[in-house]
Amino acid sequence: MKSLNVTQKLIQSHLIEGEMRPGTEIGLKIDQALLQDATGTLVQLELEAMGLDRAKTEVAVQYVDHNLLQTDFKNADDHLFLHSAAQKFGLWFSRPGNGVSHPVHMERFGIPGKSLVGSDSHSCAAGSLAMLAIGTGGLDVAAAIAGMPYYVKMPKIMGVKLTGSLPAWVSAKDIILEMLRRHDVKGGVGKIIEYYGEGLKNLSAMDRHVIANMGAELGATTTIFPSDDQTRAFLKSQNREEDWSEIVADQGCSYDLEDEIILDDLVPMIALPTSPGNVVPVSEVEGRKISQVVIGSSANPGLRDFWIAGAIVKEKTIHPEVSFDINPTSRQIIQNMIENRAFANLIKAGGRFHQSGCMGCIGMGQAPASDSISLRTMPRNFPDRSGTKDDQVYLCSPETAAASALTGEITDPRNLEKRYAMGYPEYEAPRLEIINDDMLVPPTKNNSEVKLKKGPNIKSLPEMEGLKSEYNLPVLLKMGNNISTDEIMKAGAEVLPFRSNIPEISKFSYTVIDDTFYQRALKAKEKYGGHIVVAGENYAQGSSREHAAIAPKYLGQVAVVAKDYARIAWQNLVNFGILPLEFENPDDYDFIEQGAFVTLKNLREDVAEKATIKMLVKNKNDEREISLTHSLSDRQVDLLMKGGVINDFKEQLTT
Repeated sequence: MKSLNVTQKLIQSHLIEGEMRPGTEIGLKIDQALLQDATGTLVQLELEAMGLDRAKTEVAVQYVDHNLLQTDFKNADDHLFLHSAAQKFGLWFSRPGNGVSHPVHMERFGIPGKSLVGSDSHSCAAGSLAMLAIGTGGLDVAAAIAGMPYYVKMPKIMGVKLTGSLPAWVSAKDIILEMLRRHDVKGGVGKIIEYYGEGLKNLSAMDRHVIANMGAELGATTTIFPSDDQTRAFLKSQNREEDWSEIVADQGCSYDLEDEIILDDLVPMIALPTSPGNVVPVSEVEGRKISQVVIGSSANPGLRDFWIAGAIVKEKTIHPEVSFDINPTSRQIIQNMIENRAFANLIKAGGRFHQSGCMGCIGMGQAPASDSISLRTMPRNFPDRSGTKDDQVYLCSPETAAASALTGEITDPRNLEKRYAMGYPEYEAPRLEIINDDMLVPPTKNNSEVKLKKGPNIKSLPEMEGLKSEYNLPVLLKMGNNISTDEIMKAGAEVLPFRSNIPEISKFSYTVIDDTFYQRALKAKEKYGGHIVVAGENYAQGSSREHAAIAPKYLGQVAVVAKDYARIAWQNLVNFGILPLEFENPDDYDFIEQGAFVTLKNLREDVAEKATIKMLVKNKNDEREISLTHSLSDRQVDLLMKGGVINDFKEQLTT
């Protein structure tokens, strides 16, 4: 029998269609589903549109962690809607303020060996418990909740060997930042990253969560760790040791790709604006003045992460020009922070405590001052994500963040030993944490009697048009490389309250890039029946936010033409009936001008036959026919013809 790595074991045990050959489509049985509120409202509307009776997964949980600010009725209405929808469709409901979805799910529901899809790109964090956990678009999650397989291209598996142990003042965040320094934001595309080696023995389950969480920033399909003694210790601390099982790689197993990190050699790292892949050692940028430090988020959610920050600032006062913001990741974490004195240390030093949730990570408050540096233990620093146009967001470890909060400038935490005669604090995890699941509402048994509570801002999904054979369309936008979902559909307190109102949220499409796009798209839809956009490499990296597909679709987007795509975005485009085309010759990207017109003929037939698609491009002063391709499966082609997954599911229900 062939020796298998952990990833192969997990996929093999859930494989129901296809074979484990990189690049081919596979279908996976899904055990668990995770929804957060910024994307979950659409998922629930999709379940309604599908006519679902009750969730078919073993566990499905609707979290409210993103849109917590209640500046008017919209978010409050959505919270009531999500609660009623969870009851209607048989999901658990995590109430507003209970905590960030990923660490709470890990604490209360994560089980080694299970599969999970989540409507948040950082759902891959559950790979820290040896789960096959994949962030994806809400339509894919809705389909999984309805009992359908999850489809994805079989990735290559990159084995990353960890050896040695972390030095003082270096922690798990520095490991994933080192991975981003080496591989950048495209380095994980088409790959699953599996960590192994003796260096794992001193990385706790929550340390692994930090690394798995930010595998999303590498573009990886997911990240996998083994289930070992550290996993068992974590589940025991959560009073769930019975859910543990050992899952480790077989002796002699192999990987498609290899890398190695010698932990002893690592130093404190930091990601500079405006990409998680723009990583350098902290020592290279030490001394730059800062105005804000934010500790928390799903990228550093563990009790240890808050404790170490509290231990560093203990009996000291934060620099007077720094706002020191603390985002506890769950109510349970807060209770344990009170128990181990981290709460008192942070508050006494000048910390500003906020409610348990994503908060500044998604631009929901905590916007930094203009023209100033904000240090954050968060996963992303895309332009304007913070809510400040000229933001300068740096990503770092809790150690670097706390050290810099004290000094008022970016500080290598190793220098605290001289500056404050401080040794590296040693954290000892509690054997059993204080458990708080009071704000988790279980599914109701009598769900058929539940009525959905829809406020005036909640609109049913618009109809989706299928693919036509002929188009003559304008190129409304030409973009560069690594365009993020935050640039296609911005986050933040102004926009996210409209996430369940597609006509309204569509007004914010591409506004970070071009604030005239909405009006131009409306005119193009009325005059030409739609538009296309053009992009470079890694189009729509970042979140699983399917609003970055459904809003442009509502505005008439027929196709995107790009050099290549981020995985989740590529799937989302297909799910909502937008054709993701790629240049056969990448140099043709340079020829197309914004404002050009393109003619596509015989499109349905060429897409179905997977033939080369010929597109005539008419620029202002010249024209050329260029060749395009796609890498869709037969299943995805069928979805496009019908206008997306919802139309397909409705058809299945009526036949």
